[in-house]
Amino acid sequence: MNERKNDFQNWSEKHRVKNFSDIKGQNEILEQIKKFFSNFGQNEKKALFLHGPTGIGKTSIAHVIANELNIEIFELNASDFRNKEQLEQKLKPALEQKSLFKKSKVILVDEIDGLSTADRGGLQELTELVQTTQFPMIITANDGWNRKFNELKKKTISLSLKEIDYKDISKILQGISQKESLNINEQILVSLAVRSKGDVRAAINDLQTVASSQENIEDYMNIDDRNKEQDIFNALKLVFKNRINNDAIRIYDSVDMPLDEIFLWIEENIPYEYKEEELFKAYEALSIADLFRGRIRNQRHWRFLIYQNILLSAGISFSKKQPKTGFTKYQRPSRILKIWMNNQRDQHKKTIISKYANFTHCSKKKAAKEFYLVRTMLKNPVLQKNLRLSEQEVEYVEGLR
Repeated sequence: MNERKNDFQNWSEKHRVKNFSDIKGQNEILEQIKKFFSNFGQNEKKALFLHGPTGIGKTSIAHVIANELNIEIFELNASDFRNKEQLEQKLKPALEQKSLFKKSKVILVDEIDGLSTADRGGLQELTELVQTTQFPMIITANDGWNRKFNELKKKTISLSLKEIDYKDISKILQGISQKESLNINEQILVSLAVRSKGDVRAAINDLQTVASSQENIEDYMNIDDRNKEQDIFNALKLVFKNRINNDAIRIYDSVDMPLDEIFLWIEENIPYEYKEEELFKAYEALSIADLFRGRIRNQRHWRFLIYQNILLSAGISFSKKQPKTGFTKYQRPSRILKIWMNNQRDQHKKTIISKYANFTHCSKKKAAKEFYLVRTMLKNPVLQKNLRLSEQEVEYVEGLR
């Protein structure tokens, strides 16, 4: 690839979406947002609470609204205030004063995850202010299901944004490539989209990185994957072939890989290092670690992290009587791609069931039970249009038997 001049402007900002038509994968949410703004003043609730994973466009949606409606946007990050006094100084005036240059304005309070109930009334004051504002507000968070937001959600319209499908991210990257006159193979763009795991901003940042790299793009992609694999190889080698000490209990913290994938790597390679009774003990340690992982994820019992880490490191390491010598070729997990593909299919099924439930005015639970009865009907183009199925959802339905 030809050397490219440095572009000091961040591409995620440079190519931020400007119109509703540019936003991918959030059609259902966008309709609710448009309805909120068109009916503002008649609504009992005066604020939207947008939440979902990082990089899926929560902040961009607020900017698109300001652009589409030709109104001012007043943006405030939660890091700018921590208590009631700071909120009154910075946010309250914006909620009361008219825009100087536009007919109206929207108030964006971004990334409130950092606020805690211990922040001397900051979150409580925000909850009170959304009830008195003269202008529409948009509040964003990554983890909208955190219990500390329960009162805020009661006073706002809460909308959960979903991760964006890799096909939509790939289209976004193709558009940016054309604007930047990049000569990048489409398969590389798809790979970047898949690796981003629904994070559009991360995918765009990766694209900018590979575009400015003097190395061949394929080599850049392979180097990144090799570095991650080298990290997990070293961690597995330490756990499987040595006696773990106190310093190595958190060995996986240094591995640049999601914990779910680390579990799969361990599961895949235990049989290459353990036999008979040792094999049973190693899998038992992994199983109990997985049990703690479920409790941490479902019940927010973060105190169990220490037990999970001990089981994944010392628990598995001490399952063998003696450290094993010699070279072992660790294998890439065969289940990762299968699990990822199944998750994609399950996600499409869930969104279709949700749309079907709304269309027929029944509960999602009932719609899920009836899904096997109506899935043939869903192949009807008219019904697909009425349900507003996306291209990916139509592909999923067409593939059903």
